[in-house]
Amino acid sequence: MVASTLLAVALSGISASALAEGKISIAQQFGIGYLILDVVRDQQLIEKEGKKEGLDIEVEWRTISGATGMNEALLSGALDVASAGVPPLLTLWDRTKDKQNVKAIASLGSMPNYLLSNNPAVKSIKDLSDKDRIAVPAAGVGFQSRTLQIETAKLYGDSDFKRFDKISVSLPHPDASAALIAGGSEITTHFSSPPFQYQALEHSNVHKVLSSYDVLGGQATFNVLYTTQKFHDENPKTYKAFYRALAEAAKIINADKNAAAETYIRVEKSRLPLSLVQKIVNDPEISFTISPERTGVYAEKLQELGVLKNKAASWKDYFFNEAWENPGS
Repeated sequence: MVASTLLAVALSGISASALAEGKISIAQQFGIGYLILDVVRDQQLIEKEGKKEGLDIEVEWRTISGATGMNEALLSGALDVASAGVPPLLTLWDRTKDKQNVKAIASLGSMPNYLLSNNPAVKSIKDLSDKDRIAVPAAGVGFQSRTLQIETAKLYGDSDFKRFDKISVSLPHPDASAALIAGGSEITTHFSSPPFQYQALEHSNVHKVLSSYDVLGGQATFNVLYTTQKFHDENPKTYKAFYRALAEAAKIINADKNAAAETYIRVEKSRLPLSLVQKIVNDPEISFTISPERTGVYAEKLQELGVLKNKAASWKDYFFNEAWENPGS
């Protein structure tokens, strides 16, 4: 009787796990930093790769602005795959270690983020004052804020790394960019991202103060995709199809960047001129790759600043093993 009961429980567990396969919900934010996902979506690459695994994968696409909302949705189970900058991933990896065990799936490419200002007096971050307001997607915790904190620590010491948090405000990139260009609002500075920074710099009242590449020492990953150990382990075929779809999308982009720019405009329903998007996609500073680059700079610096409790021995500590087949840092 006991043996049969145990067998029934075991079988029900297998059934539940099997039923979980074939569904994936993915959230992205705004900008060209998500072009790989746009191509995946446009060409239904997850569905195509799923068929190779014998699955008809149902894909749900969502848009969430800011790392805070993204991470909350992932931890609540309302989302399978989140996307954000490297620092939000590391924060969640640190918080969920030996619990939900959130780790990265892949990079979404390397691209610089520019700190922009419409205040002529702001030539460097040393010129920022209490009269300025810095727009970022997730104040204090997002990619842009953490990058600014690392630069601030270099200039003012580790104990004062949050100096500019008090003048930072959370605002989605499209709204922040519009406010910066228009002027006349409290927003005098925006830690922007492609395509918004390129669009803003076409206006004579906006200038570049700092690049994230300056802070990180060169070309570095901007956004990553991440999920929980539970989703990774319980959906091996779906996960494999997703990872292969990402790799295929990167190849498609690099084979014809001008066509990829057209995909961005179509999927995002963007009103940007095609010529501008093609200019951005072809910018030599930008690399569309699923391999992580310089993510270890964030892991090291944020641990030194006390933002992260756990110290990563290498990038492989916070990436699932499928990513290890490619070079990374």
